[in-house]
Amino acid sequence: MDDIVRQALAKWPNVPHCTGWLLLDRRGNWRMRDDAAQAAGAPGDPIRHTALLGFINRNYDADADGQWFFQNGPQRVYVELAYTPWIVRLSVMNGALTLADQAGEPFEPAATYLDDAGGVLFTASPDPTHALPRVAALHDHDLDLFSAHADLSDDGTSGEFHWRADVTLPLHAVRCDDVPTRFGFVASPAARAARES
Repeated sequence: MDDIVRQALAKWPNVPHCTGWLLLDRRGNWRMRDDAAQAAGAPGDPIRHTALLGFINRNYDADADGQWFFQNGPQRVYVELAYTPWIVRLSVMNGALTLADQAGEPFEPAATYLDDAGGVLFTASPDPTHALPRVAALHDHDLDLFSAHADLSDDGTSGEFHWRADVTLPLHAVRCDDVPTRFGFVASPAARAARES
């Protein structure tokens, strides 16, 4: 978390939280959702400002209830998730596979999952800088590269992912609808807030 954010929290500790205005889409883009986008159930406009994207990524975390948020100074802006709290890109660097999250940070997988819509998810090794375990969906543009390094069963629900020369991760099946509960996060803090009001 940025020092300026910590200072703002100390100065104004009771600023109301905000829901519905920020969304992380299925391809790792941050989107601003104005009133019209929220009313229409639309994803909103992609944020393109480099400094703002960096600020969001540095101040992105989760609360104890599994709701992911961007700490915008003294205000907590809860994030609507199109799928998972993290989106990763798979690439080859110096002959080895690498994963990086939407902030460009390395993502070291501990387990791999295949969902019932043909998507791939990873959970990360424990990270003391994040309150919750990290689960990420693979960007759909990288599915071919993933497939080139995976052996799938005939029905496509199991197999192995060859992550490193000496590391093979089993592929587990998961239903898309079960992902938030299974991995302990809230996909829509706005919907949760509406139910509780």
